[in-house]
Amino acid sequence: MFITFEGPEGCGKSTHSKKLKSYLEGKGHKVLLTQEPGGTQVGKHIRSLLLNPESVLDETTEVYLFAADRSEHVSKVVLPALKEGKVVISDRYVDSTLAYQIGGRGLPEDLVRYINMVSSKGLIPDLTLLLDVSPEVGIKRAAQVGAADRFEKEKIQFHQKVRAKYLELAQNDPERIKVIKTDSRDIDKVQEKIRGIVETKL
Repeated sequence: MFITFEGPEGCGKSTHSKKLKSYLEGKGHKVLLTQEPGGTQVGKHIRSLLLNPESVLDETTEVYLFAADRSEHVSKVVLPALKEGKVVISDRYVDSTLAYQIGGRGLPEDLVRYINMVSSKGLIPDLTLLLDVSPEVGIKRAAQVGAADRFEKEKIQFHQKVRAKYLELAQNDPERIKVIKTDSRDIDKVQEKIRGIVETKL
């Protein structure tokens, strides 16, 4: 089973993906937790380029870098793990590119969707958990974790567009994308909801 965590900055993806991994392993599942960008050796270099606040990238260059990272990630990490019968949990995947590059950057939807299709080898997640948080709350949370990366430094309008695109994607694909509000700081309640959704799918 392929599960992805999505959401705007500061939504709690990293926290909840780790908690879900521990929970599923406790249930006897073999689980691989990975991330985009940066889930491979090549991907780590791409991640550094993409997130470095000093990187000045053209919007099209940016989307191709994400695609290069995903192509490596899917072929070298995700597909082999799925073939081994593991549950794969990825912190970000194709929906991030749609939300950030179409919603945030304003790139043409057909271009980004085509690049996504090629770079993902057509692999669609079985379940996507969209952790939804208002940009105002999310950016504050992200700032408490460490120095702001290139995306976290974007204007609030950028983050509002990203969130709006995420919610549009969820509305158009309700079977796969499940929206969970995380504005509240009650991590246990959010995790309980996540586990309930995952158990139903499994």
